[in-house]
Amino acid sequence: MREIVVDIETTGLDPKKGDKIIEIACLELINHIPTDKYFHEYVNPKGKEISEGAFKVHGISNDFLNRKPIFDEVADNFLEFIGDSPVLAHNASFDVGFLNHELSLENKKLISNDKVIDTLIIARTKHPGMPNNLDALCKRYNISEQKRGLHDAKSDCELLAQVYIELIGGRQSNFQLHDDEISNNILDDAISKVNRERRPSQKLSNEELNKHREYTKKFINKALWSQSDQN
Repeated sequence: MREIVVDIETTGLDPKKGDKIIEIACLELINHIPTDKYFHEYVNPKGKEISEGAFKVHGISNDFLNRKPIFDEVADNFLEFIGDSPVLAHNASFDVGFLNHELSLENKKLISNDKVIDTLIIARTKHPGMPNNLDALCKRYNISEQKRGLHDAKSDCELLAQVYIELIGGRQSNFQLHDDEISNNILDDAISKVNRERRPSQKLSNEELNKHREYTKKFINKALWSQSDQN
């Protein structure tokens, strides 16, 4: 199964007000695993000034883009790269919305909504009520952002590919439990296991209690024993 992770950087937030794409990056996944195949282009916004807010996010200047190709010159190669594969994006309404707006201006084929996978929707479903931007998800899943400075589309694609694998449960063997990441079922199972091992008719010695603390730390950061200490 082939999927394409897509990320863009822009001059601002609203293509209908004239904002333009200035960077496009795509990363190919096969069976959810990244390959070494990329599409990456900087795009000349044809005189549209990059907003101060956008520049603070990605650090790309108009001067840098002056000699880059315009969107029409990269659109066909972009469409050829994604083909008919599903497209993954985080907050896809933004990325795909921008792309389809610019594609429509050049009378190019649009990205079909039924081909779009929005990882933000997946994250909100899996982690309701929690921060689910890309930075927050990288922290939650212990994904290093060390190589990333300001936002750039290619690095964001690489990070999103790793986040996507975690969201669909693709790295269970490396999964580490944290208080804010444990699902209710896992937490209930861990607490139940601790409770089953407590014998109501037998009071644990201090030595046994200390050993049990260490044992339960493998399952939850705040074990029942630690909670009882604070009461």
